[in-house]
Amino acid sequence: MSDIPTDATRAHELDRRHVFHSWSAQANLDPMVITKAEGSWIWDQTGDRLLDFTSQLVFTNLGHQHPRIVRAIQEQAATLCTVAPAHANATRSEAAALIASHTPQGLDRVFFTNGGADANEHAIRMARLHTGRIKVLSTYRSYHGGTHLAVNVTGDPRRWASDHGAAGTVHFFGPFLYRSEFHATTEAEECERALAHLEQVIALEGPQTIAAIMLESIPGTAGIMLPPAGYLRGVRELCDRHGIVYIADEVMSGFGRAGRWFAVEHDDVVPDLLTFAKGVNSGYVPLGGVAISDAIYQTFATRPYPGGLTYSGHPLACAAAVATIRAMEDEGVVEHADRLGREVFGPGLAELAQRHDCIGEVRGTGVFWALELVTDRQTREPLAPYGASSPAMAAILGACRDEGLLPFANFNRIHVVPPLTISEDEAREGLAMLDRALTKARG
Repeated sequence: MSDIPTDATRAHELDRRHVFHSWSAQANLDPMVITKAEGSWIWDQTGDRLLDFTSQLVFTNLGHQHPRIVRAIQEQAATLCTVAPAHANATRSEAAALIASHTPQGLDRVFFTNGGADANEHAIRMARLHTGRIKVLSTYRSYHGGTHLAVNVTGDPRRWASDHGAAGTVHFFGPFLYRSEFHATTEAEECERALAHLEQVIALEGPQTIAAIMLESIPGTAGIMLPPAGYLRGVRELCDRHGIVYIADEVMSGFGRAGRWFAVEHDDVVPDLLTFAKGVNSGYVPLGGVAISDAIYQTFATRPYPGGLTYSGHPLACAAAVATIRAMEDEGVVEHADRLGREVFGPGLAELAQRHDCIGEVRGTGVFWALELVTDRQTREPLAPYGASSPAMAAILGACRDEGLLPFANFNRIHVVPPLTISEDEAREGLAMLDRALTKARG
């Protein structure tokens, strides 16, 4: 008999009495109880089935209850549930080797963390110790985690309440043609002007003071803005010129989400450090990490790295990673994600934009898409203000739920980010639900 009760009413009651939720005003919450999940679907406390277009927080890349991952966790638990990180163990070693087999060439060592935020924290620490410098540059439209340093490096409004400028972080504008800060009219202009802006920021801050530039290869919750061709290569060149460490944050975009193993492949770039989490094991057990170049590895070859975590490379998490990566290889998951983006989501969302004038722009790749919702296509006024929601957005989300769709929303955007394993029929069904929801909510 299980020690964990399954009664949804009791779960909600105890949640409201004892659980403190993230990013929320506690007294206003009425959380949905998820009672079970399978594949691309979840069930709520009323028994309603919802198509999960969120992958939760964009991490269930192989869907819910993938039997290969579940079995791997069970088998690992029966053999070695946990072990201190100083000891080698077969599962962690295999996970590191599999990850290194897919990271860009030369990123062959892996430092394991518990998630994406601490992966970014440790990457910055490595960069600072490697260079002897302190500053970290990142874009305003970005999210790098909720821990103290990571949230200061973050650019979006979740930073504001915890912003301490003395943390050595500097923000700049990344490329985003739809809302260009550079008065650009083409992707080529946006790329050129964004790089010129970054070059000026580096010059004005003092290149000798900058340890790292941290970029989400494709910004995730900040808007899924694909960088124009050549932008990441331009950042790589600026880093090389000034001895700055290039950190690619692939926490959300990595492990197939962008139709490649890692999104930097779209611009054929090799960073110095690459951070990951989420899709590495579909979030079944918390895991993140930093893939490390040889140059930075050599800094700590004979000099101790001053950092670590109690659960670094936890066996259960690494077993889930091994099963996830092998399943991705065997099932052609990355290729499937790429094909869905080209043949289903790209064309399907473009058709939605033709029917709904509240859609100002569709952008994305693989199974990583965003709808920019506006009140007016000419003025491009967002349907919700920056950093907040609106009654119009709430109506759309409510209509999605009525249609049987669990949507991912941030400010004035709907993100289409279901599991990479979603079938073509399920993907089209979800787009039809979204179509009906927009019709219902917007008339």
